Amino acid sequence: MDADWLGETRTSYDTVAESYAAQTRDALGGAPFLQAALKLFADTVPPGGPVADVGCGPGHITAHLHSFGLNAFGLDLSPAMAGLARREHPEAEFAVGSMTALGLADESVAGLLAFWSLIHIPDDAVPGVLAEFHRVLRPDAPVLVGFHLGDGSRLKKEGYGGHPMNVYVHRRPAERMAAWLDGAGFTVTAHMLVGLDTRYPGGLLFARRNPPQERSY
Repeated sequence: MDADWLGETRTSYDTVAESYAAQTRDALGGAPFLQAALKLFADTVPPGGPVADVGCGPGHITAHLHSFGLNAFGLDLSPAMAGLARREHPEAEFAVGSMTALGLADESVAGLLAFWSLIHIPDDAVPGVLAEFHRVLRPDAPVLVGFHLGDGSRLKKEGYGGHPMNVYVHRRPAERMAAWLDGAGFTVTAHMLVGLDTRYPGGLLFARRNPPQERSY
């Protein structure tokens, strides 16, 4: 696997940003179960707190969360994606950032969404990413993780209109994702499977950041 996977991911999505946005802009409209999952997640976020959409891409999902009245903002590794999101969704805030080192204060976020944005993270880097999620979330705050269901990885060399890319796409069993969340200090509260009859089935895990452990003397 390429050592500079972050750089390759950034360059790949800078390259496909416009075509990716065009192909995914209306995708949520034909996905009632994903809509229901996002509404359920939104309903569990405490009022008023900021909600981070990590790996937001062109911002369509961030805007959907914003439509529920959430103070949702987006972060993406790709400057082109973040710029496109700002242009298309001026009602929300977007910034460039990496989920491996979130530029957010400790316990500053009331909810966090990672909607198919962990799919390019190598296995050995996932626990560190989830530790970052844990760091920025408030105690008992909800997190929703969406991912490609399955096992194994493939190198994606082009996509979204035939543009060149160089990223690995990772599929994971739900049990592995749940174990990673548990190890990072989260409690998984629900699990949803979607698209089981399609080429790319997905999994969604709802979880909460565990409150600090009370010391026993």
